Amino acid sequence: MRTIWMKRTVGAMALGVLAAAAAWFAWPRPIAVDLATVTEGPMEVTIDDEAKTRVRHVYTVFAPIAGKVLRISPPRHVGDQVTVDETVAVMQPTVPSFHDARTHEELQAALAATEAAMTLSEAEVRRIEAALKFSRTELQRAEALARTEAISVKVLDKARFDVETNEAALASAKAQVEVRRNERSSVAARLSEPSGAIPQSNPACCIQLRAPMNGSILKIIQESEGVVQAGAPLIEIGDPRDLEIVADLLSTDAVRIKPGAPVRIDGWGGSPIRGQVTRVDPAGFVKVSALGIEEQRVRTIIDFVNPPEAWPSLGHDYRAIVHVTIWNAEDVLTMPVAALFRKGEDWAVFAVKDGRAVTTIVKVGQRNNRTAEVLSGLATGDRVVLHPSDRVTDGVTVAQRDVR
Repeated sequence: MRTIWMKRTVGAMALGVLAAAAAWFAWPRPIAVDLATVTEGPMEVTIDDEAKTRVRHVYTVFAPIAGKVLRISPPRHVGDQVTVDETVAVMQPTVPSFHDARTHEELQAALAATEAAMTLSEAEVRRIEAALKFSRTELQRAEALARTEAISVKVLDKARFDVETNEAALASAKAQVEVRRNERSSVAARLSEPSGAIPQSNPACCIQLRAPMNGSILKIIQESEGVVQAGAPLIEIGDPRDLEIVADLLSTDAVRIKPGAPVRIDGWGGSPIRGQVTRVDPAGFVKVSALGIEEQRVRTIIDFVNPPEAWPSLGHDYRAIVHVTIWNAEDVLTMPVAALFRKGEDWAVFAVKDGRAVTTIVKVGQRNNRTAEVLSGLATGDRVVLHPSDRVTDGVTVAQRDVR
């Protein structure tokens, strides 16, 4: 009898253990979530974007005429210091180009024509010289006869007129010979083949291009020797200590920025530095993003507030990240924006109360990419669920996720 009761007791205990185990496994477990606490403290709203530094005043040295620029680098290099009126580049006249066979034959014919014209002019000079010699002889005879009154005064005047006329004709003929000689030299120069460059020892051969200011060479556009056209850029010069920052911001962000707004500058490789907005351009432009999307951008100019000693390694066209402050407050109720989700037309969060997630409608004020200002719905010290998944619903049990 006692054995039977023992078996029944053991069986009942086993059934109880199985029932307890089944109930334990069937009991809903709390969902592990990330939690954050609503706190009071300072908050600021910024517009963040990439920017680049640039020298405030960049002077570009252009080629004043078409010609050959001698090699600039070396002896010049980017970063070299230059002073005003210091020679930074030298230009020479271009070497005559080659001409084709037809042009060569045309020039040879033109040269032969100029030589024939010069021969004709020289013969004309000899003819006029002979006429002048004869007229002078006639003048001497007329003067001798006029002293004995054998001829009239009119005949004497006619002899003098002939001499003066022939002298003028001789001067004109000699000038014509000089013209023909120069024409021949011009055609002969065009007919000659290209030769080497004019030696630099000739002071009239070159144009010295000089620095317009004291500063550093920022960019050498034409490094090697070569032929350039008039107006071609050669060198950029500026003062690398006179920097400003240029940020191309979205037009929807630029309308919220006012001149004088404080700026935090980082992402340039050093400690964060302070800046200030000096100008927002009144006109925008279209810029294509890396994804191929056309965006309307507005150029914004930012000046450094910190002295150059705070950014000694920054230079021209360096990358930086700017954070332009458009709103800030010292003591506001804030929470992470990762806790927010839409519920109809309102913002809502899952607030944790007594271990359960409770859907709570909140009114949000200012926001940045990390935190949001809470105007109503939550109080200091409340805890909210971050990045709620579809498993988190109103009234579900939640627990803080263990961070290992």
